[in-house]
Amino acid sequence: MVQCFAPDCRHTSESHTCRFFGFPSQKKKKEDYTRWIKLLRRADKLPGNHSRVCSCHFRDGLKENGPEIFQRNKRTMFPPDDYSEKRKEAAAKRKRSSGASNNPVESVEEMVQQYREQERKAEENEMSAINRKPVAQIVLEAELQSKSKELEVYKEKAAYHRSHYSASTLSEEVIRMETGLPTREVFNIVVLYALRFKDSIRYYYGWVVNLVTFEDQIFITLMKARQNYTNLHLAQLFSCSVATIANIVSTFIHVLHYILFHDLMTTIPIDCTDVEIATPGLMSHQNVTYSTYRGMNSFKVLIGVAPNAVITYVSKLFPGSISDKAIVEKSGFLKQLEAGDLVLADKGFLIQDVVPNGVSVNIPPFLNNGKFTESEARVLKKRMRPVDAHSTASHRRYIFQHPSFGHT
Repeated sequence: MVQCFAPDCRHTSESHTCRFFGFPSQKKKKEDYTRWIKLLRRADKLPGNHSRVCSCHFRDGLKENGPEIFQRNKRTMFPPDDYSEKRKEAAAKRKRSSGASNNPVESVEEMVQQYREQERKAEENEMSAINRKPVAQIVLEAELQSKSKELEVYKEKAAYHRSHYSASTLSEEVIRMETGLPTREVFNIVVLYALRFKDSIRYYYGWVVNLVTFEDQIFITLMKARQNYTNLHLAQLFSCSVATIANIVSTFIHVLHYILFHDLMTTIPIDCTDVEIATPGLMSHQNVTYSTYRGMNSFKVLIGVAPNAVITYVSKLFPGSISDKAIVEKSGFLKQLEAGDLVLADKGFLIQDVVPNGVSVNIPPFLNNGKFTESEARVLKKRMRPVDAHSTASHRRYIFQHPSFGHT
């Protein structure tokens, strides 16, 4: 399906019978290409190799005339039928009044002076007409114009909601199904948080998406991440092109990762969990996958969560015999840490010597003779804030109840 590149035009090859013309070659016909760009006035987007303009924007439907007819000038594009005759009569009258001067320079100067004089008189007449209007009428006209603009905006929003699959019109259950977020309130928090960075967002494909609202662009991205819909399916739901969907998803995946993941990674409770497997047939595989701590053959996975129990990191699977410290080193988890981060871990994670500079590791102290001394208990209480203890508990409860991992 081909869609017209011209602004304010919704003509497509499937819904209209008009022809679609490709842009002149930027190298071979540079002047024609530049002229088309200036006439179309698309500051938000440059044409691609497959961009087309429908014949409705060309005089007589001919490509050589160039795109000249648009919504902004369709009422003033063509002069009245007697325009050329009046122009000839005016020129003849000026020629007679000038005495048929043989000096072309003087004739041009006289024409310019007459044109400026006519413009000045027209401006004076317009100003005098305005000055004659009562103040109440001027205020009323201004209010009427303001209300008309508000009505147009309202109509555009209503038309958008009727023709688009929009988050603003969906129930909380549908939003939970499509995005995985628990409530509409959480979704609105994400939208408002991302809205603070709207002016600094640079779209992946270089052109700004204005056809879809900012809220729905985030909604599309979350739907893609949650349901893995195809771009074509999302394009049909939101009445836009596949390229627009690709531009939105590629942009907001990075935006949401930056503003959510990086902000939540300041405090990271981590733990390893085992996924039990059947005993392998080969003895070498049995030795590699056997966990002496769990007493079974398994794979291990490292999981990091945010303080609110949202999973922020999942490593690849490792054989059950590997240590927790080795998983931290080999999984790439250390690359996610930055100076100022705090890692909460169990006693098996002896990783203080491998974390980057500026990253703190908080693990419980080891017992001496089976119990903590009074001084160790005071230190532990001081180091472990209530929120950190709550985060660790939420982390473990979430992991071991998650259906993807099973109970260990």
